[in-house]
Amino acid sequence: MKCAFAGLSDPGLVRSYNQDNYYTDTSGRFFILADGMGGHAGGEQASKIAVEVIKEYLEENWEAPIESYDLLEKAVFQANEAILEDQAVHPERADMGTTVVVIIFRQGETWRAHVGDSRLYQLHADMLIQITSDHTWIGQAIRAGEITVEDAKHHPWRHVLSQCLGRRDMFEGIDIHQIETIDKGDRFLLCSDGLTEEVTDPIISKLLGDGDDLDKVADNLVTEAKNNGGSDNVTVVLVKIDEDN
Repeated sequence: MKCAFAGLSDPGLVRSYNQDNYYTDTSGRFFILADGMGGHAGGEQASKIAVEVIKEYLEENWEAPIESYDLLEKAVFQANEAILEDQAVHPERADMGTTVVVIIFRQGETWRAHVGDSRLYQLHADMLIQITSDHTWIGQAIRAGEITVEDAKHHPWRHVLSQCLGRRDMFEGIDIHQIETIDKGDRFLLCSDGLTEEVTDPIISKLLGDGDDLDKVADNLVTEAKNNGGSDNVTVVLVKIDEDN
């Protein structure tokens, strides 16, 4: 699948450091975004490990006779193990963790994996679709009908993750699914919650579909988040499908 892509990360207006990391494969095969937590050094290290390990595993096993589901599962699992190993060596980073979201275009199929509250959106037929479901306490409460989406926006627990990399039980919380409906012209957005906390879905939809210069689109999304407060690091990765398989 041929695609165009762009990525941009910004520390925002409040923090002097950036705990987000991302990777765009130069051949357009896969894209990764991670949002770390656990202090300046810990969060930055956790997201860096996650992106590097997943990248290396995907590259090394891309042509292997393995299903894409298993490929993603093993890549994310290895990233989690690498973070746990780093925690053991560096006790000062014992509480570090990271979210991760990945999308791959392989063997004529599109698959995605995620852990945490970094999101994957798809702009399809001018409709913005949130592909991932947040692994947060508040996300679970919304899905259970215990709280409304509007009330959740201001809830004090809205940032509490129910799952992330850097935990022994993470293996049970990897969401991996195939994306089956994709058309030429569709756009995907991987983003950290520094974007979604500051910018509403309708505005994301408008900016995501505005123009063919993806670098400018990425800049517009990040700028909008900063204009609305920029209280967290903001990272976006954009993928535009240029032709069918």
